[in-house]
Amino acid sequence: MSALTKSFASAGRRGFSRCTRQRSSVTTELMENMDKKSAWDRFYSETSSRSPNFKNFEWFFGFDAVQDFITPLLQAASLSRHPVQVLDMGCGTSALGPSIYRDSALPVQVTCADISPVAVRLMREHIRANAVRPRNASSQIDFLELDCTRLDGHYGPSSLDLIVDKGTTDALLRSKEGAEKAASVLRQCLKVLRRSGSLLQFSDEDPDARLVWLEAAAQGQGLAAGDVGVQEVGVLRGVCYYCYQVTAHHDVNK
Repeated sequence: MSALTKSFASAGRRGFSRCTRQRSSVTTELMENMDKKSAWDRFYSETSSRSPNFKNFEWFFGFDAVQDFITPLLQAASLSRHPVQVLDMGCGTSALGPSIYRDSALPVQVTCADISPVAVRLMREHIRANAVRPRNASSQIDFLELDCTRLDGHYGPSSLDLIVDKGTTDALLRSKEGAEKAASVLRQCLKVLRRSGSLLQFSDEDPDARLVWLEAAAQGQGLAAGDVGVQEVGVLRGVCYYCYQVTAHHDVNK
């Protein structure tokens, strides 16, 4: 394992430990198998069974912390097409995707996708029981069981405007084959994004490590280093988080 891979794995372990400490043995299984559907199924089954009332589970932070990073990209994409196609990749039971759907003044088609059918079922049931009224009547939302390592098997080239990744890449980098799987997901994201579409990765990973990896992987897909950037989200509960943006300015499908 390279020093860079170890750095990613360590940060992923720290970040997810903060989210899951004081939980049962399901935590140990999840920490060791973050790329496995069975581990996530057990995690969401157990966390949902502890309370009769559904509660969104947020890795890192909620929508309010990152709304200002997402809204401008929706506005930019809306200039050329309606509705804006958004993928919340590895949504779990987060309220992120539904919040984009609810709050966007522009028409959006939000797909919340996760490897765990348990998470997808819980979200579908929650939305059916608690209807979310979108700000724009033309907006739509859907929940989809999807392994993000097979993203390009579901989406065709240049079909999405925005992909939001809140902790999904961190989870992959924590798994045994993390670096390879995360790089594969990044390549697939670039294939399915439209020209000038963006991938947003929210993470506590230090820019000195994550930017090197993103820039190398992006250049491998025909993107210039300037297409990769970072902004600080802020310090939340003592942890500094970042927004990494990869923009597909070039035709990566050639």
